Amino acid sequence: MSGVLKLQGRTLRASDLEEIRSLIASNPDWHRRRISEQLAQRWNWRNGVGQLKDMAARSLLLKLHERGLVTLPPRRRPPVNRMRSARRAVRNWDQEPVDCTLSQLQPLRVEELSRNRQGRALLDSALREFHYLGHGGTVGENLQYCLRDGMNRALAFALFGAAAWKCQDRDSFIGWSIETRERNLAWVTNNTRLLILPWVRVPQLGSWFLGRISRRIRRDCQEKYGHSLAVLETFVEKDRFRGTIYKAANWRRVGLTKGRTRQDRRHRTQAPVKEVYLYPLRSDFREVLCS
Repeated sequence: MSGVLKLQGRTLRASDLEEIRSLIASNPDWHRRRISEQLAQRWNWRNGVGQLKDMAARSLLLKLHERGLVTLPPRRRPPVNRMRSARRAVRNWDQEPVDCTLSQLQPLRVEELSRNRQGRALLDSALREFHYLGHGGTVGENLQYCLRDGMNRALAFALFGAAAWKCQDRDSFIGWSIETRERNLAWVTNNTRLLILPWVRVPQLGSWFLGRISRRIRRDCQEKYGHSLAVLETFVEKDRFRGTIYKAANWRRVGLTKGRTRQDRRHRTQAPVKEVYLYPLRSDFREVLCS
């Protein structure tokens, strides 16, 4: 390889690839997981709260292996889809209609679920069963929320994950360059799923939920990943929805997608055209994201 390569947010040079090849060759009995863990330790590759990023190292190694730049040892066992295994249990939902005003549900509370196994399972079950896109599990940095009422009933769920690699109208609105986008993209998070359970009919519930999330999500991200956030984004299918909840929560419509998926970097995947909505979390978001 000549020049540099950027994967998993890291810039790799020929010397880095040689180090990886040497690590693999010197330890022929190691399995892939141990190689990724040792690589992360060698590079002191950690997130903002000091946690070793061995999963990021594993993803990087797999991408290098797929490109023929390194050769990983054979898998010792088929990969286990833990999310799929967890789905075997069927959850019995109490679907008694909730049809009232927002004030009648007080005190409402918002919980962040991503560090709680039971909470994650609850969100996964709800999205799989009731969201039109389903749910295939989470990868990378993510924050997960549940809205409960005074009777402890789950009413709504929201999932935030990796921002789109690039989006012309979003990027124009922010005003960042390619370099600053690559450097600061982690300060943007994407609301990939928003679900109000189908038996819940409460006016203003969705916008109230988003509003409460926006007040706490910077702190939640800082505590979990060691960095804050500057902007929330989401993409709303133009021919399916009107974006009413986001508009009511004061999100800004900034444009349309080009009919490709969020992570499509090679202009190959066709997808429905979506409206782009952003919610700045701080008044100086442009200065933060463009620095």
